[in-house]
Amino acid sequence: MMDHLLYGAAYYDEYMPVERLKEDMELMQKAGINVIRIAESTWATEEPENGVFDFTHVRRALEAAGQAGISVIVGTPTYAIPPWLAAEHPEILAVTEKGRGKYGHRQNMDITSPVYRFYARRIIEKLLSCVQEYSNVIGFQLDNETGHYNTSGPNVQKAFVRYLREKFGTLEELNREFGFNYWSNRIDAWENVPDVTGSINGSFLAEFDKFRRGLVAEYLQWQSDIVRGYLKEGQFITHNFDYEWRGYSFGVKPGLNHKETARALTISGCDIYHPTQERLTGAEIAFGGDVCRSLKGDNYLVIETQAQGHADWTPFDGQLRLQAFSHLASGANSVMYWHWHSIHNAIETYWKGILSHDLKPNAVYREACTIGADFERLSEHLVNLKKKNRAALLVSNESLTGLEKFPLPEGVLYNDIFRRLYDSLYELNVECDILFPEDEERLSDYDFIAVPALYSAPDSLLLALSRYVKEGGHLLATFKTGFANEYLTVAHDTQPHLLTDCFGVTYDEFTEPRNVTLTGDDLTLTKEERKVSAWMELLEPTTANVFASYDHPYWGKYAAITENSYGKGSAAYVGCLPEKAYLKAFLRRRLTRASLWGETQKAQFPVIIRSGENGLGKRVHYYFNYSMEAVEQEYVHDHGVELLSGDLVAKGTKLHLEPWGVKILEEGKAQE
Repeated sequence: MMDHLLYGAAYYDEYMPVERLKEDMELMQKAGINVIRIAESTWATEEPENGVFDFTHVRRALEAAGQAGISVIVGTPTYAIPPWLAAEHPEILAVTEKGRGKYGHRQNMDITSPVYRFYARRIIEKLLSCVQEYSNVIGFQLDNETGHYNTSGPNVQKAFVRYLREKFGTLEELNREFGFNYWSNRIDAWENVPDVTGSINGSFLAEFDKFRRGLVAEYLQWQSDIVRGYLKEGQFITHNFDYEWRGYSFGVKPGLNHKETARALTISGCDIYHPTQERLTGAEIAFGGDVCRSLKGDNYLVIETQAQGHADWTPFDGQLRLQAFSHLASGANSVMYWHWHSIHNAIETYWKGILSHDLKPNAVYREACTIGADFERLSEHLVNLKKKNRAALLVSNESLTGLEKFPLPEGVLYNDIFRRLYDSLYELNVECDILFPEDEERLSDYDFIAVPALYSAPDSLLLALSRYVKEGGHLLATFKTGFANEYLTVAHDTQPHLLTDCFGVTYDEFTEPRNVTLTGDDLTLTKEERKVSAWMELLEPTTANVFASYDHPYWGKYAAITENSYGKGSAAYVGCLPEKAYLKAFLRRRLTRASLWGETQKAQFPVIIRSGENGLGKRVHYYFNYSMEAVEQEYVHDHGVELLSGDLVAKGTKLHLEPWGVKILEEGKAQE
């Protein structure tokens, strides 16, 4: 639990073209900035030569921040190695599927290298020893957006073989599980396990990816153990998780298991970037926050987000405020920008910070000042927002990998399916938690669970989903669910594996849709909105009712979407990839069945409502307008006070939301 909101930015005294530390701190104070991040990008200035340590810039920033009443998060500077280290020990540069890396990029090292670990431990310990005396250090960030960086050199291959021996025990079991009889891949001795990077076996490659995700978890736990030796009471350990990158944060990250890795932290953190201007929807803010909050079931930190960023991210007036409060509405206890000032050289020259290249107050800075003032004034009402959602999405790294190894047509990836489901629920104003395969014991906490393409899953998870429905839950799953086990071995019984009774449907054929639409339902939609893309399973109901069929001369005899009552609950199966408009219409029906279609759903995108309970025990509701036009929206919750203005608002009142506007309603009487 935090006692106030954090509002801040990354700050690097080392990057400044001129001396301006005092001036920057004064500008930060005026903006209400109360925290900065330092150190995690600057190993080469902290250790300019092997064994020569210089923490001048770190101390300068800490002392100046302390004098200004600004807290500091110190990052371990391990994700970007200095040139001297690469020159003296080129073996620490990661060997990937493309060969040995060259120095220049960040995140180019083998995180398992004992040599790298020696130098990384040394700089961490020296840095932490340096900052011990500063009382304004409130926490530590481990590394930065960590992944396995495709490391696959000889030491990683040897470690993988050890992992396989421990996991499978015998070669016979290994050969059986991965089908190594195929194309004479059968392995006769552990020392003959081939270099994975040359393998054509998708199951084997997927297991290697799972192993490498485990390397990331072990690496950050290793760093966490070091930091804990220096941790003082009240200080936290975090990490800035990132997401699949498509020019902005898009979906589940392939290169690590968020849930497993978060065990190394005392509080989860994330980096969320998104389109702005006309393309700002808030969906990336919401899904990134929901993932991060769900890792530990608690509030989290937004460690990086954009102030200006790319040229096409320069925010319209009001958007910076909208974005900041959107993070809080998902349960964030901080908003921190990458970064304070714009860089004047190097690769991120055009990734602009709060201040532009002239380092003077600008439109973004002036809007940041309003955010900082409101954060400080309303902190007690907005910090530690707790959520109890009744809907969840179950996501799976193993399924993501499976659909990479055995790709769908049209370039559709796992995250495309996840985001279509998530974004549909988001636009319907249904808030969600994110579940992971490790959370199978928590399924009963939710009335409705959506499962995108659970291609790879152990039998225990599939049985848990079936049991969830039988005991009264409402499940929606898409195509490719229950297809293969955790090693991507396809089930040899009727599909969907172990879920035929639950869904009341079977299939043994599938194809790529061409000029196929959906028909037979009672939805009022255009032909364009009824289009099917990427994949279609030819479903044959056993006990399920057909909701929609394929409008096609040959495939029309098969079901496309079905609904089934099973035990005390219900299960819907979507055997194709419909357009978002169609999916939203079908979800309305399923959510109504789960008693989740209520007052909040009176609002539809571009109006988004996010709610929770604050530390004062009061319900708080954020009403956002993600559009260029002003809108009138009925206030559907109990009477309360609009925190930004102080106005009392009764249920049923029409709220006027300016373009990119926000109103924050706290139920109950106004404060005396």
